[in-house]
Amino acid sequence: MVIATKNKSTEKYNTILEAAVKVFAANGFYQSTIAQIAREAGVADGTIYLYFKNKDDILFQFFNYKTKQVFQQFGEAVALADNPIDKLRNLVRSHLKAFQQDRCMAILYQTETHKYKRIADDRIKEMSKMYLDIISDIIEQGQQEGCIRKDLYLGLVKRFIVGSVDEVINTWLHADGQYELASMADPLVELLIRGIGSSAN
Repeated sequence: MVIATKNKSTEKYNTILEAAVKVFAANGFYQSTIAQIAREAGVADGTIYLYFKNKDDILFQFFNYKTKQVFQQFGEAVALADNPIDKLRNLVRSHLKAFQQDRCMAILYQTETHKYKRIADDRIKEMSKMYLDIISDIIEQGQQEGCIRKDLYLGLVKRFIVGSVDEVINTWLHADGQYELASMADPLVELLIRGIGSSAN
């Protein structure tokens, strides 16, 4: 995971952020300490505060960066497809691939998005809305073109897709990455389409 920023001392900032994500993923956010992050990063405890306000700010900054990086990848993947089914397939594959490539991010995101009270709540909500907006566009296009049933409630379809992807990622994490997460993309989309596709499919 390489993170760049124009407003920080890039190398040190990246080192601390990468170390923090590893610590959060290994110990859980609430159980992690600034001292552990500093030790993992190879810096003094006080150095952390030159770049981040506190532990909460580290988590927020991580999600802030990942939102930009990951959703750029999602947008590019969806744009490569001409029809709604392939767009959905590319979106799911891009999602699973991104989490497979950064297991610590996957652990942290899955953990924090399932908490009742989340430290980076505003950023996570924004990420969720952006993802749901992409899915909405795909589903609406599919309904207009007749490859996705028009009688389905859009909100239900979105939750169906998000919940399915979420469960596939959780299962992979619990299996300690013993198989390729991205390999689940095509089977998952086939399962989704058989459930929401029109009779014409």
